[in-house]
Amino acid sequence: MNDRIWDIEESLTVPLPPASVYAVIADVRRMKDWSPEVILVRVRPDGRRFVGFNRKGAWIWFTTCRIVIADPGREFAFDVTSFGLPIARWGYRLSPAEDGTLVTEYWSDLRRSGWRRRIAEALGLVFTGTPPARRAAHNRDGMRITLHRLRDACGATD
Repeated sequence: MNDRIWDIEESLTVPLPPASVYAVIADVRRMKDWSPEVILVRVRPDGRRFVGFNRKGAWIWFTTCRIVIADPGREFAFDVTSFGLPIARWGYRLSPAEDGTLVTEYWSDLRRSGWRRRIAEALGLVFTGTPPARRAAHNRDGMRITLHRLRDACGATD
């Protein structure tokens, strides 16, 4: 438990200004275009909530998400729950850079304590096949793929 990683982040420069990158990221239906796990996103009518359908190998699962930070050109984040249990916060911080925008994708594991944690971790293992202690490493690998695909979708030429 002591060596468990609860928070991670990865960064990459994208060749567009922050407002343009924000517009791409905030359209959560496009997450399937760059995330290695997301296969479909259904946005609820209020525009602040959505359901993400995910796949990893033979495992398929869904999560319910709520947008918690929507600061155009600066930051976009959403909290993920499964069956009402807090799972994680995913977000993107945007900073102007010389050749566009430095995009920092971050993840924070919200399964921190109590009986809800144990249930959420068990559900995570059953649905994703990833043990809780390996989730951060798995997500870091996924973030790197996501950021490179995002950069490519924003017009990178290298």
